[in-house]
Amino acid sequence: MIDVDALADGVRRGDRRMLAKAITLVESTRIDHQEAAQRLLELLLPATGNAVRVGITGVPGVGKSTFIEAFGLYLIGRGKRVAVLAVDPSSARTGGSILGDKTRMARLSAAPEAFIRPSPSGGSLGGVARRTREGMLVCEAAGYDAVIVETVGVGQSEVAVSSMVDFFLVLMLAGAGDELQGIKKGILEIADALAINKADGDNVALAQQAASQYIAALNLFRHTSPTWDPPVVTLSALEMRGMDRIWEIITDHREKLGATGELAAKRREQQRVWFWNVLEDGIRARFLGRPDVRAEIQELEPAVAEGRTSPTAAARRILKLADF
Repeated sequence: MIDVDALADGVRRGDRRMLAKAITLVESTRIDHQEAAQRLLELLLPATGNAVRVGITGVPGVGKSTFIEAFGLYLIGRGKRVAVLAVDPSSARTGGSILGDKTRMARLSAAPEAFIRPSPSGGSLGGVARRTREGMLVCEAAGYDAVIVETVGVGQSEVAVSSMVDFFLVLMLAGAGDELQGIKKGILEIADALAINKADGDNVALAQQAASQYIAALNLFRHTSPTWDPPVVTLSALEMRGMDRIWEIITDHREKLGATGELAAKRREQQRVWFWNVLEDGIRARFLGRPDVRAEIQELEPAVAEGRTSPTAAARRILKLADF
């Protein structure tokens, strides 16, 4: 039996061991664990909502982990407590993950003011773990001032990241080919800032040139906020340069959107989207878990694979079981 009350008390005290146990609970797929997790979240909810929520994404090799470590150490130097939810890609074949983020952030993981939690994406939309939202709330209840969500990389569903954070930062590289050809319109529309990483050594000029290109590209798109123009900056996570500028941008963004009410409205919309995501997941799980549906799928799936029936016809036959 899980003592939810004791777990909630431990989280609110900032006990790292209890925090880790709480996140493990909310990530569990066991029915009894899910019920306990919901009771836990109800107890913790009054202590949430005060942290700065930041999403970090970027192409593989851009230096996300290096940046997060440098940025996290900078925030700790300013007296902040930092939680990092690093979403690791899950194997399409085995479902497993390496979960090596702590080894890539050795200095940050050793800091008592930091908490790093790698979680498998489980193949979920946008590379964001299914329970990342709940994990963020638990970290907020534990008193962390900033919660950073690191995604597996740039893909087609970055809206999944932006739908759970206050500020969405996209890290980019310079000198890695045609930057503007590779960037997606959707990312430009939802990014709150672009940062050209690895602006050090011989790459400084290339980074500045790339920044100019991105600034010109951003002028072609309308951002989701009418009061915010996404800035483009260069930085070096390796040399820990530019961290102060990023925090200044995040603070400015928070102040401006907070003053207009956009930040509160954004969080309300995120709650609404979260509700529908959970509802749709629940309906899907309950429907596919029915014995008659499972039996029908076992019969029809091979028929579809072998071309004996069309996917549409097979799906319609299964959906008739739900009286749609």
